[in-house]
Amino acid sequence: MFDYEPAKEKEPVDYTGLKIVAVLAPVFFLITFLSNADMALTVVIVLGVIALAIKLRWHLRKHLWFWATIVVLLAIHIPLVFIVRWPQGSLPVRFYTVPIGIIDFFIILVVIDTVEKFFSKDSGLITIGKSR
Repeated sequence: MFDYEPAKEKEPVDYTGLKIVAVLAPVFFLITFLSNADMALTVVIVLGVIALAIKLRWHLRKHLWFWATIVVLLAIHIPLVFIVRWPQGSLPVRFYTVPIGIIDFFIILVVIDTVEKFFSKDSGLITIGKSR
């Protein structure tokens, strides 16, 4: 009489975003206490987008070049943390931090994808453990 589709098996909930926020909140408060909120905001944006990029490319975790790329990206972002000062004023924070964070996120993904193409399986370079 009724045409019901069989119930789909539910996948477990992915709490990655909550975990990233849980790790970055103390970092924000610590840096705000030690320095200032502008620097803390920059650090949280940088670490958050890098953590999200790592999550999206987690299947590459066994490759040494992947972690070397992440370390280089973090090293490149260190001057960003010390140089960039967000403007003080009546403009809400999300209007200038969200676009910068999104652009930084896509730049990180493009860098990881470019390095992945360079170190493809054909090149036969070093991997950690058993490859996928």
